[in-house]
Amino acid sequence: MELSQFFYPTGGDRAGNIFEKVIIMKKFLSLLMALTIMASLTACGGSKQETAAPSGETTAPSGVEDGVLTVAMECAYAPYNWSQPDDSNGAVAIKDSNEYANGYDVMMAQKLCEANGWTLEVVRLDWDSLIPAVQSGTVDAVIAGQSMTAERAEQVDFAGPYLYASIICLTKQGSAFAGAKGISDLSGGSCTSQLGTIWYDTCLPQIEGAKVQTAAESAPAMLMALETGAVDFVCTDMPTAQGALVAYPDFQLLDFSDTDDNFQVSDEDVNIGISVMKGNTTLKDALDAVLSAMTAEDFNDLMAKAVAVQPIGG
Repeated sequence: MELSQFFYPTGGDRAGNIFEKVIIMKKFLSLLMALTIMASLTACGGSKQETAAPSGETTAPSGVEDGVLTVAMECAYAPYNWSQPDDSNGAVAIKDSNEYANGYDVMMAQKLCEANGWTLEVVRLDWDSLIPAVQSGTVDAVIAGQSMTAERAEQVDFAGPYLYASIICLTKQGSAFAGAKGISDLSGGSCTSQLGTIWYDTCLPQIEGAKVQTAAESAPAMLMALETGAVDFVCTDMPTAQGALVAYPDFQLLDFSDTDDNFQVSDEDVNIGISVMKGNTTLKDALDAVLSAMTAEDFNDLMAKAVAVQPIGG
C-alpha cells in the first residue's frame, strides 16, 4: 500500500472514510511513538555497554576531576609525616588547621601532584580513620605509611609501592637487649608497637616469651613508651626508626635483616602503598604511572631528605 492510501483509503461513504482516517492516523502515531521509544532505548543500551565496567567490578569517580588531590595522613608519624607551625622546607597547609604537614608522604604527594598537574590538599586524620575516609570518598587517597596487606586490599585498592620498609626493633642504649643478635634474644622483654600495624599484629607475636603490652595509639606514643621505660623495646619499620634516632639519640637500632633469626614477613608487609577507593582505576593508574618510574634508590633518597628536615621530637 502506498503512503497516500494509508492516510486516504478509497471506497465507502465520506463519514466512514473520515472515521477510518482517524483510526488509521491513531494507529500510525502509536506505531511511530513505539519505534521512537525503542530506538531511544537501543541507543542508551549501547552507550552503557560501551562504558560499563567488566563484570564484578565497580567504577568509582577519580576524585581529582576538580584538579585537587585530597590526601589523608596522621601528620604525626615522622619521618613519614608530621605537623609543624610554618611552611618551611616545602610543608603544605593542613586543611581546617593553622598548621602545616611535611615528611616523606607529603614530599611524595607533591611529586605525584606535580606530575599530574594537581593541587595537593592534606587532611589530618587518626590512623583508624584513614581507610574509612577513602572508602567514603571523604578523601581521594591515603598516603600514610600503610603496608599493602591482603586485609587492607579487601577494603581499598593500592597504588605503589612507594617505599620498601624492612622491620626492625628499637631499644635503649645500655639496656639488657642492646646486644640482641636476633629476635630470640628479645625473649622475656616487655614490648609494644602501634595499634593496627603488622608490627604489633604479626611481628611481636613471633618473639617467643615476649611480654607484649597494650598497643600504642600512635607512633609517637609507641616511641614515648620506650623513652619512659614503660617497655624494653618496640617493633617498627626502618624509616620510622631512622626518624626516631634523630628525636631520641639514646635509642639503639636492632636490625636482624641479615640473620636467620629475624621476623618472618611477606612482601605485602614491607611494601608501603597508597590506598584509593575500590574501583578507582583512573586515580590508581595515574599514581602508578609516576611510581613505576621510580626506583628503590629514589625512594630512599627522598626518605633521607625527609629525615634530614624532621623536627626534633616530630
